[in-house]
Amino acid sequence: MIKMTRIDYRLLHGQVAFAWTKNLSANAILIANDDVVNDSFRKRTLNLAKPNDTKLIFKSVDDSIQAIKSGVTDKYSVFIVVENVHDAYRMAKGTSEVDKVNLGLSAKRENTTNIAKAVYVSDSEISELKELADSGVEVLVKQAPNDSNVDFYSLIN
Repeated sequence: MIKMTRIDYRLLHGQVAFAWTKNLSANAILIANDDVVNDSFRKRTLNLAKPNDTKLIFKSVDDSIQAIKSGVTDKYSVFIVVENVHDAYRMAKGTSEVDKVNLGLSAKRENTTNIAKAVYVSDSEISELKELADSGVEVLVKQAPNDSNVDFYSLIN
C-alpha cells in the first residue's frame, strides 16, 4: 500500500526518515530517482539515514511505477520519496496508487517562485501539480507531519 509520495530535494534525511515514516506507519521507503539508482555513493549515504526497522529501496521512476503495478510492493506500507515535482508527476501519472503528493521541500532555482516556506516551483511545475490536483490526486504542502495540511491551490491563487 502506498501511504504517500513526498517531494523533497534532499530525499532522505532525519525528518523524512523518522518523523514522516513513523507518522505514516510506513515500513518501507522507496527512493524513486533516476540518478540515485546508479550512484553507489549516494545510495550508501542515504542508507545511513534510514530507520533500522525500515526497508529502503532505490529504483528509477519507471521501475518504481512497474514495481507498484506488479503488486510487489503490496506487502509493504510504502512511503515514496522523489527529488522533484516532475518525478512525482511521472509517478502519479504512471500508477493510480500514487494518489497523495506532499510538496515538502523544493530548492530555490532560476525561474522559480516561492509559494511556501522552502518551497520553490517553476511555471511548468505548477502546471504539472495543477494537472495532478485536477485529476483527483491530493496535492498538499506540508513540511512536517504535525503541520497543518495546506492545499496546493490555495498557495497559487
